[in-house]
Amino acid sequence: MSAPISEHGSNNGPDQYGPAGLPRHVAIIMDGNGRWAERQHKPRVAGHRAGVEIVREIVKICGELEIQVLTLFAFSSENWRRPQKEVGLLMEMFLIALEREAKKLHRNNVQLRVIGDISAFAEKIQQRIKEAETLTRDNTGLVLNIAANYGGKWDITQAVQQLAQQIQQGNLAPQDLTAEHIAAKLSLNDLPEPDLFIRTGGEQRISNFLIWQLAYTELYFTPILWPDFRRDEFEKALLSFSNRQRRFGRTGDQVEKLKNA
Repeated sequence: MSAPISEHGSNNGPDQYGPAGLPRHVAIIMDGNGRWAERQHKPRVAGHRAGVEIVREIVKICGELEIQVLTLFAFSSENWRRPQKEVGLLMEMFLIALEREAKKLHRNNVQLRVIGDISAFAEKIQQRIKEAETLTRDNTGLVLNIAANYGGKWDITQAVQQLAQQIQQGNLAPQDLTAEHIAAKLSLNDLPEPDLFIRTGGEQRISNFLIWQLAYTELYFTPILWPDFRRDEFEKALLSFSNRQRRFGRTGDQVEKLKNA
């Protein structure tokens, strides 16, 4: 079973690590499914199906390594711009995955959460999300967050809207508003912020993913396409993370002193 998760989701010190110097929270943009399929002269949907298999593998590895949180960018708020046929197939796969995977996750003590504006999805998908979250809510192992119709700008906007309502109601003075107030209204507010961000597929940007929460996250980019991102590639990312010194505004000497205190 994983170690207890911070109630406040804080991640502001070099002593905040998982077992054996591993990240507590890994966030991944799973890029390259379509290109993987095209290189094999297959339809793009074949790449998305292969990508689902890799999700299963990475979830399993995170559980074995006692990584506490895994957040996967499955469908961004900008992905609606893709061809209608591909979006439809992605929605169908999302529904099937929710129906098939929820019980497996539950058996493996994984808590599933879906973050994003799910109101844009069909009612059947919304219902399956609620059922899967309810089924796994009390599990104490890996927390698996699926970002679906999610965008970092949306996340910050909805947080500020909640706070604006509090100000309008007289429950919060504008001059008292702090970064901590905003963080408390964001998605994943009760979890550690990501220690390690991984993007597969060769692109080197965060693409509106967890833009507040990634402020002090270690970034790792790889040209490996998501359907080829198996255990050995994941372990390369974890090794890269373990070899970095995270200072959080401190000097290197201060970090070493804190480690040795």
